[in-house]
Amino acid sequence: MLELSLSQLGLGPVAASPWLLLLLVGASWLLARVLAWTYTFYNNSRRLRCFLQPPKRNWFLAHMDLVPPTEQGLINFTQMAANYPRGYLIWFGPIIPMVVFCHPDMLRSITNASAAIAPKDMQFYGTLKPWLGDGLLLSAGDKWNSHRRMLTPAFHFNILKPYMKIFTKSAEIMHAKWERLVTEGHTHLDMFEHISLLTLDSLQKCVFSFDSNCQEKPSEYIAAILELSALVSKRNQQLFLYLDFLYYLTSDGQRFRKACRLVHDFTDAVIQERRRTLPKDNIDDFLKAKAKTKTLDFIDVLLLTKDEDGKGLSDEDIRAEADTFMFEGHDTTASGLSWILYNLAKHPEYQERCRQEVQDLLRDRESKEIEWDDLVQLPFLTMCIKESLRLHPPVTSISRRCTQDIVLPDGRVIPKGVICLIDIFGTHHNPSVWPDPEVYDPFRFDPENIKGRSPLAFIPFSAGPRNCIGQTFAMTEMKVILALTLLRFRILPDKEPCRKPELILRTEGGLWLRVEPLSAGQQ
Repeated sequence: MLELSLSQLGLGPVAASPWLLLLLVGASWLLARVLAWTYTFYNNSRRLRCFLQPPKRNWFLAHMDLVPPTEQGLINFTQMAANYPRGYLIWFGPIIPMVVFCHPDMLRSITNASAAIAPKDMQFYGTLKPWLGDGLLLSAGDKWNSHRRMLTPAFHFNILKPYMKIFTKSAEIMHAKWERLVTEGHTHLDMFEHISLLTLDSLQKCVFSFDSNCQEKPSEYIAAILELSALVSKRNQQLFLYLDFLYYLTSDGQRFRKACRLVHDFTDAVIQERRRTLPKDNIDDFLKAKAKTKTLDFIDVLLLTKDEDGKGLSDEDIRAEADTFMFEGHDTTASGLSWILYNLAKHPEYQERCRQEVQDLLRDRESKEIEWDDLVQLPFLTMCIKESLRLHPPVTSISRRCTQDIVLPDGRVIPKGVICLIDIFGTHHNPSVWPDPEVYDPFRFDPENIKGRSPLAFIPFSAGPRNCIGQTFAMTEMKVILALTLLRFRILPDKEPCRKPELILRTEGGLWLRVEPLSAGQQ
């Protein structure tokens, strides 16, 4: 028993056990943490008064019910972008402030900040961590910088060129299925359902050189990815399930774990098989042989890439990057393509002009395939894609957490520790940036009209050093799929969708359009 005399303090002799001392130390540490947090909170609240904010609905929810993941939430974001065009402050509950930026002048300070100064906010993205690990989407600091440099060659045009045939083949499979469904009387199709399978089909071939025929028959791996995406979106709408120990007690949490295991096991098996077949020497001969057969895929590139010290990626790192590419590559592209078809269905005059452009390009060719050099020969189709990405960006916002004070061009300061929201949807619908922002007008992206416009006015793939590394891959796939689809089908509007911003911009109950096969003479 340890004796502690406090008589000098006038407290008389006191006997204290080590456990009591430990309790006092623990309580003191906790009190210090609470006091430090309280000071930081009130200091940041004071410093954030320079940012305007919309009226709060109530003290507890604050602005949370202003921005639900619904059609009304998007309308509210659009209205706030109009009311506070240079940014504003909203509160998620009584203690979580978030500064929202929806103007190019203000966005520059955040998008140009390094991954160390403004990393992804893990409060929101943390639910993806068990699935995607430390891939480019979720990593930060030196690891992100190193992996970004190592992965950049994977998206060089020499790597992307052979993927054109993969995109074409995947489109042909989807089109054959559409024609079969139309013959059976099913002309109303959910674009998200069909195009998600198409993008997953393409990605599985580009990433793993694996053909699961998922557009025609069920695939366990593809089903697991679709389930993981749905479960993460659902979890992000249930704040009390952000705690892992609670989430994994639920049936959804158990399904998430099971799907994660299946996806990880598939990726691990491919990596191990490739490592066995990868030569330790004569890498150049191996690459030449791969180039001849045009089968160099994402896993090959990840296995071969080295940093400045000659060190390669670990199997865990390769799995994280492959899983990240599968997740980011299928959902965002599927959303982008679905909304492009929706906008062209609503504007048949633009659809017909795109179709004519593709027909003129392929008129004297036997093979109706889009080649790499053809992509620059489709200017109007590209303008239509970009305008759709402006009006319906697949990713509506990106959150970052400041690790140090960030000074804005107008002198305002975002305090360290505060979350910043890059409001892509709000920026694209900001009337001070885009006149008549709700109107679908491809001519906004005519080369003459782009002059003088800030590059941060249009950011569907984010911007700055942390922009989307796969944006060329995504744009290439969208151009090929759209061109070939318009060559074979007329797309007609169906019931008006109700937008739903989740991890990506979806709709309530699917995005339904009517498809009408074109006759041979019309093609």
